[in-house]
Amino acid sequence: MSNRIPHPLIAIIPLVVLIALLSVIISIFGEDALSGASQIALLISCGVCVCISMWGYKTPWQSFEKQIMKTVGGVSVTLYILLTVGMISGSWMISGVVPTLIYYGVQIMSPTFFLFTACIICSLVSLVSGSSWTTIATIGVALLGIAHALGISEAWVAGAIISGAYFGDKMSPLSDTTILASSSTNTDLFVHIRYMFYTTIPSMTIALLVFFFAGLGLESNSALQISQYTEGLANTFNISLWTLLVPIVTGVMIAKKVPSLITLFISSLLAGMLALILQPDILKEVAGATEGMSNVTAMIKGLAITFFGSTSVETGDAALNELVSTSGMAGMLNTIWLILCSMCFGSVMVASRMIESITNVILRFVRTRVSLVSSTVGTGIFLNVTTGDQFISIILAADMFKEVYRKEGYESRLLSRTTEDAATVTSVLIPWNTCGMTQSTVLGVSTWAYLPYCVFNYVSPLMSILMSAIGWKIKRVINDSNS
Repeated sequence: MSNRIPHPLIAIIPLVVLIALLSVIISIFGEDALSGASQIALLISCGVCVCISMWGYKTPWQSFEKQIMKTVGGVSVTLYILLTVGMISGSWMISGVVPTLIYYGVQIMSPTFFLFTACIICSLVSLVSGSSWTTIATIGVALLGIAHALGISEAWVAGAIISGAYFGDKMSPLSDTTILASSSTNTDLFVHIRYMFYTTIPSMTIALLVFFFAGLGLESNSALQISQYTEGLANTFNISLWTLLVPIVTGVMIAKKVPSLITLFISSLLAGMLALILQPDILKEVAGATEGMSNVTAMIKGLAITFFGSTSVETGDAALNELVSTSGMAGMLNTIWLILCSMCFGSVMVASRMIESITNVILRFVRTRVSLVSSTVGTGIFLNVTTGDQFISIILAADMFKEVYRKEGYESRLLSRTTEDAATVTSVLIPWNTCGMTQSTVLGVSTWAYLPYCVFNYVSPLMSILMSAIGWKIKRVINDSNS
């Protein structure tokens, strides 16, 4: 890595190039921007950063290579989880798990209180599982399907699902981001979680109030939609309570703290087995069975396609056809491609020390408690934008501000809380961030569409700044303590 730190005006050039390219790309391609064009923008920005650093600051190529290997290696498990999310998306749909949840859910859940209820359900599931990704890929997809049947705006529902999922993820002692934020700042895990209550509970309360009152004003043509969806699902799938064994077993594995990758994989296989038993005709349709193909061969082929490829089922209703279509592991490949490109951009920005240069400028403006917390929040969001990954953002923000908080006499728990309030929850609001890419792909709702409705996610960093201004439960001590 180079010993020289680039001038801030030089350091922002790759970021300016990226933002300019993404602006043009989004205006041209719209929602299809993440299917290839955005990846090219990230790679071009990488090239700009490397060229400036190698020729202007004599940074050796090995520094970039080493950082890229380190960063990409750190998200390798995440990539496998993404592929497994693709498997579970296809298998839960074709096996009848999601159709059954939708079938009964639309008859039970009230359209008026749907947003409020969806947010609470996702909060509880994510709190128990410690994973917003698992929550959104399973119960979140089912809730979105129910919302379609009730005629509720998918953008609003996605916002409620994401708000709840990220609340639970943030507050769960099983969450990797929660553990990472506490460990990166040398704060006891449960001290960190208890301290987050002062900003997270008010933020969630505001979000629930918004979803409650929004639900009162949302229009729903539920009577007609429910009839069409339930009839179409019943005529197409074998709607059976036996399919609920899959989410029940998944919930047990989550409660037993089985790793996310193993949980999702076993859940996918179990759903696949149920598909063979309960939905043989659907599997044959997916396989495109011909006269000469045996039933066993057609079903196995259909199951394989369900796991890795795109599936479509004819229900007799165009809207329902779109709802029950899935893309399997293949549908996650664009997301994985984008994640790899984002990781490369973040890596070269770190290796070139351009991130360090920009954050040093921010630190110069730290004069008061509010400016310190605000700078931490701004840096966390900035790192989510530039590095494309919440884990990198958490680690870098903690490293950059750890010494500043110590010198100013603030407890480490203030830094750990502020880092989570900023870096963890805002990652899903950025289209090229790993979280934004993943959740938009899984839910089938673009990041730009759901962004205005993720109330909890953008209230959290504002609440962190507000609490710093009030000074509630913020201690200033000479010797840092985690009491």
